[in-house]
Amino acid sequence: MNKTDLINGMAENAGITKAAAKKALDSLLVDIEGSLQKGNRVSLVGFGSWSVSRRAARDGRNPQTGKTIKIKAKNVVKFKAGSDLSSAIN
Repeated sequence: MNKTDLINGMAENAGITKAAAKKALDSLLVDIEGSLQKGNRVSLVGFGSWSVSRRAARDGRNPQTGKTIKIKAKNVVKFKAGSDLSSAIN
């Protein structure tokens, strides 16, 4: 499923126009991104939660040459599925 498929599904399920569904989805994504940028956790009960974790700097290896390289530290987004979502797919 891509973004267009999701918008079409939202519009159909909610009985709204595709334009309204796109606007709602874009708003949701902006709010989630903004909250994660501030270091906050985003939780949708039953669906899951997103959080930001710090990945430490480490040594890696260039697969083409085998040479050791330094990989910089960075923030990564983690998603943990909620109980309702886990139950729905199992």
